Amino acid sequence: MADDPEEGMLSWDESVFRDEHVFEIDYVPETFKHREGQTESLTYALRPAVRGSRPLNVMARGPPGTGKTTAIQKLFDEVGAQTSDVRTIRVNCQVNSTRYSVFSRLFEGTFDYEPPSSGISFKKLFGQITEKLVEEDKVLVVALDDVNYLFYENEASDTLYSLLRAHEEYPGAKIGVIVVSSDPALDVIEELDSRVQSVFRPEDVYFPVYDQPEIVDILAERVERGFNDGVISRSTLEYVADLTAESGDLRVGIDLLRRAGLTAEMRASRTVERQDVEDAYEKSKYINLSRSLSGLTDTEQTLLEVIADNDGRQAGEVYEAFREETDLGYTRYSEIVNKLDQLGLIDADYADVDGRGRSRSLSLSYEKDAVLERLE
Repeated sequence: MADDPEEGMLSWDESVFRDEHVFEIDYVPETFKHREGQTESLTYALRPAVRGSRPLNVMARGPPGTGKTTAIQKLFDEVGAQTSDVRTIRVNCQVNSTRYSVFSRLFEGTFDYEPPSSGISFKKLFGQITEKLVEEDKVLVVALDDVNYLFYENEASDTLYSLLRAHEEYPGAKIGVIVVSSDPALDVIEELDSRVQSVFRPEDVYFPVYDQPEIVDILAERVERGFNDGVISRSTLEYVADLTAESGDLRVGIDLLRRAGLTAEMRASRTVERQDVEDAYEKSKYINLSRSLSGLTDTEQTLLEVIADNDGRQAGEVYEAFREETDLGYTRYSEIVNKLDQLGLIDADYADVDGRGRSRSLSLSYEKDAVLERLE
């Protein structure tokens, strides 16, 4: 008989994970803790829909990683379990950042197939969605997740206007909207056109950052479901929670546990140690950066690279370098600068330049290497 593997070492077919999926960003936890008040407010707003009326509109806001998306997924599942007369569709606005693509998603959610990729007007697309709603006598609840991306592209007012005014153009259409913003600097109502402000009076549901004890509580449950027994000690878990609380984003902690587990496996260890967490944190702390970069177009990525190479220079100088690579005009350049600034990828600060009045200097909000490495 072969010798037992060294005590405390994993053999090649063993794992520290019981279920690695528990540590994925899109995993919806079975118990959803420390968000009772927010869940209650959302349920209250959607109750009329279950009775066949138009629901109240909602604005859910709070920094990234505070449970907004999970709350909505849970709620939509519950509504679906109670009635088939409500259609719930969540649109990820980071991916669908124009009015047309938002409505393409709504079309897909209504008909279970994608609309033709070209040649169908917005009016027709919208008409077919509402016609089917009225015909089936269903209420539609649309969650615009990460609605801040619609604002960065100046598409938010048109999109909301179409949804909120649908019943005027298509009598009998019942549509409710939940807008979800994870940009604390964005004042959603303030930034909308006055024509939209007059019809959009949402219930405000705020999701604050989780505090350290809440983070420990939530992560402990993930650990229990995701790792085998005894893989991570309480003190190491609390260290993960400290790092998570510092970043203010629960997703950092969840990603950190997964990476630390993989790091432990790399050295064939049965347990996750503090050092594994430290090694993994170098990657996990950039989870928001990676997420923001993944939504950028090629042109936006090019500008970010140019800014990285001209860190701290004036907007005019950066534009010269950018134009050499892209041939784009100053107006489009300015729009992209604003978007990168709103996404928190760069800081565009006004400063007084000798004899030239005020000018913006552009600098990266993250370490240069971290940005360039993730752009590749």
